[in-house]
Amino acid sequence: MAQPSFEQLLQRAVARKGSEKALIQALPEPRTSAQLAQVTDDRYLSEMAKCVFRAGFVWQIIERKWPGFEEAFHGFDSMACAMLSDEDLEKLAMNSEIVRNATKIRSVRNNAIFVRQIREEYGGFGKFLGGWPETDIVGLWELLKQRGDRLGGNSRAYFLRFVGKDTFILSQDVVRVLIEAGVVDKTPTSRKALAAVQEAFNSWQQESGRPLCQISRILAAAAD
Repeated sequence: MAQPSFEQLLQRAVARKGSEKALIQALPEPRTSAQLAQVTDDRYLSEMAKCVFRAGFVWQIIERKWPGFEEAFHGFDSMACAMLSDEDLEKLAMNSEIVRNATKIRSVRNNAIFVRQIREEYGGFGKFLGGWPETDIVGLWELLKQRGDRLGGNSRAYFLRFVGKDTFILSQDVVRVLIEAGVVDKTPTSRKALAAVQEAFNSWQQESGRPLCQISRILAAAAD
């Protein structure tokens, strides 16, 4: 089966949304490389932590408690979080102002170390993200999984989306369209399957000129 064109997917999405205007108004806009570089490392670490804590949990509760997280983790200053001792982590695991999940609390320290390492290598986490090509976003996903802590699955894609780095998200609706299009035959997890997804998105990006995040949202809207 031939892969559908972007225009075919767009028209399906428009039909389901009722109008092209309604669809386009709902599309996200990624940040530019310059804008990503201007974001400080503490905000990247904060969003990493938020995505980790939201995974498998009620998002609204995490959002409501987030001021307590910001205070408990020193505003997510990467140096302060990287220097947290085991005793500090134990105290945080008893802090009722945050979600007391010891494994996820420990991930903040580990991801702070990761952010510091990237800063040493690239001059800042935002510069690192801004310089990474969108044509290999699955390569960035793999790096986040390998070097970060608890940044696998869709947590890494949500992290990138929320900080403004252009990415697609493999939601159930998007995966359903990818399967129907013959790009994959099930939820992609292997490197080979993810590479096929990247290739499909690159093709639709070249055809449409739209960023990955918008193509991803259009695919979700096109799902049956």
